[in-house]
Amino acid sequence: MNILLWHVHGSWTTAFVQGPHTYLVPVTEDRGPDGLGRARTFRWPESVRERTPAQLRDDPVDLVVLQRPHEAALAERWLGGRRPGRDVPAVYLEHNAPHGTVPDTRHPCADRDDLTLVHVTHFNRLFWDNGATPTTVIEHGIVDPGHRYSGHVERAAVVVNEPVRRGRTTGTDLLPALSRAAPLSVFGMGTEGLADHLGLSADRCRAADLPQEALHDAMAACRLYLHPVRWTSLGLSLLEAMHLGMPVVALATTEAVRAVPPGAGTLSTRPEELAEAARGYLADPAAAAEDGARARQAALARYGLKRFLYDWEQLIAEVVAR
Repeated sequence: MNILLWHVHGSWTTAFVQGPHTYLVPVTEDRGPDGLGRARTFRWPESVRERTPAQLRDDPVDLVVLQRPHEAALAERWLGGRRPGRDVPAVYLEHNAPHGTVPDTRHPCADRDDLTLVHVTHFNRLFWDNGATPTTVIEHGIVDPGHRYSGHVERAAVVVNEPVRRGRTTGTDLLPALSRAAPLSVFGMGTEGLADHLGLSADRCRAADLPQEALHDAMAACRLYLHPVRWTSLGLSLLEAMHLGMPVVALATTEAVRAVPPGAGTLSTRPEELAEAARGYLADPAAAAEDGARARQAALARYGLKRFLYDWEQLIAEVVAR
């Protein structure tokens, strides 16, 4: 079938488009947020097809996957008046944990009977006020990058986009103290100037924005993966690190406590304990490799691509049948 979805979250979409369908991704002349088209730093199959708003007007569409509140009106306009949830089956995929007056934050799709609200974690479904809208959870799936871990670089890898702007949400304020336990290699968009912002030397905090393939190799060379995020959904970079075979040192917040099992790393709400764990991995590479191997097995079992695609196929069949 033909599935319309916007290119919003590159890592998640990379897994989703591995399914058996044709995926219509809007593209605009400026390739802005509503028309990014195909990814340029992720490998997507040929079944992902760029479509202009003019082309979408006459395209047969069997399902719309909405990911942002304004996309419903955008889809109706670009599909020639066909309304998602009324004239075309639709789901709303919520990537994020709620912000605002948590746990009373009302979801934009609360109390709708014309679509299904899909959360990517059980934590998110619990904390959003979904009203009477039918809801479900389809946990993340990862295209397995393979067991690449070497850990020969005595640094902690951190992956975060826009750490300066997002500040306490992503635990950016915790990085100076943690960098004293393990030098940091921070990867992601908007990381330029991070060391200066934190008052750290270039050796204690290096930053780079890399395409996915190069990112995975750079992460896997580091001794451990550090996830100091206070409040988010569930970072796909954390799951990718586990797939790579990296031991995890993470704040015990949101869905991380469910994703990282005992023996795969250290989870704590005390930054001091995270620093101690990081120092331990730097001093004992064998223990780091052993915990990383357990992290990989846990990630393959819970966040494997096959389970993810199966869950989506089941939901798509139900939604289209209704």
